Amino acid sequence: MPSPSQPAVELPDEAATSAFAARIAPLLRVGDLLYLEGDLGAGKTAFARALINALPGPREEVPSPTFTLVQTYPRDALEIWHFDLYRLERAEEVWELGLEEALVAGASLVEWPERAGSLLPAERLVLRFAHAGTGRRLTLEPHGGWAERLRALAP
Repeated sequence: MPSPSQPAVELPDEAATSAFAARIAPLLRVGDLLYLEGDLGAGKTAFARALINALPGPREEVPSPTFTLVQTYPRDALEIWHFDLYRLERAEEVWELGLEEALVAGASLVEWPERAGSLLPAERLVLRFAHAGTGRRLTLEPHGGWAERLRALAP
């Protein structure tokens, strides 16, 4: 968990991304919203894939939902909704994708959340991915109850 003394998590490779996603996965609950922010190729979809496959259930390929805009993944105890809002023309289109249902039925991973403007709920965990040499740097920004939940990640 990032702290003032450690402002970011270094993810040198995909294995490190998968390991960190596996630490976040058990914290997920129905109604959760995770913002996955970062440039193209920064690791958002790799993180989503790892997080989904860290939850109990069948192994999934988890492609980027760039063209479908949303994919759902039923897991044993929690349905995961994976949104990619990059191609939205208007923020209101997020409702047409089923976000309201997703917030009631499962947990949501949202790539390019800024495309929804202020329509997304304030209770969320923001994960910012950035290129860092040959790896990635991940900064977490908890909102609402996420700060307390992330304490479980402290060493």
